[in-house]
Amino acid sequence: MYNARVKNYQKEALKTRVAGADRYEIIQMLMSGAIEKMVLAKVAIDKKHLEAKSEHLSKASAILEALRGCLDFEVGGEVTENLYSLYSYMIDRLIDASIQNDTSIVDEVSGLLKEIKSAWDAIPVDIRNQTFAENSAHAS
Repeated sequence: MYNARVKNYQKEALKTRVAGADRYEIIQMLMSGAIEKMVLAKVAIDKKHLEAKSEHLSKASAILEALRGCLDFEVGGEVTENLYSLYSYMIDRLIDASIQNDTSIVDEVSGLLKEIKSAWDAIPVDIRNQTFAENSAHAS
């Protein structure tokens, strides 16, 4: 009963955070969520909880697919192509981790995503706002 209440509270808190977030913050949340799911998958692998492992790796993969789907090839050029390839590689490696029950593969993917997130987090707010304004103007 307690766990259900906590999960419900967490779900509502996330909805509130997403509702007030800009695109950059949503990407940050997605990356953090994928990293969290990989941590939980590692714990599940270590404890031999195969159902939980599959659930967490599946959610991490789905988040990576969503991040890959957000890429804008018209704006990003070569960087976007490289990120697309890297996200695809990470998804493939999570499949390998699931099949092999290998936490070192999960660590590899988590490390790659942490590097991407670190670079994303370092983008100054004024650049974020400028990029958002430019992209909004192109969409009009």
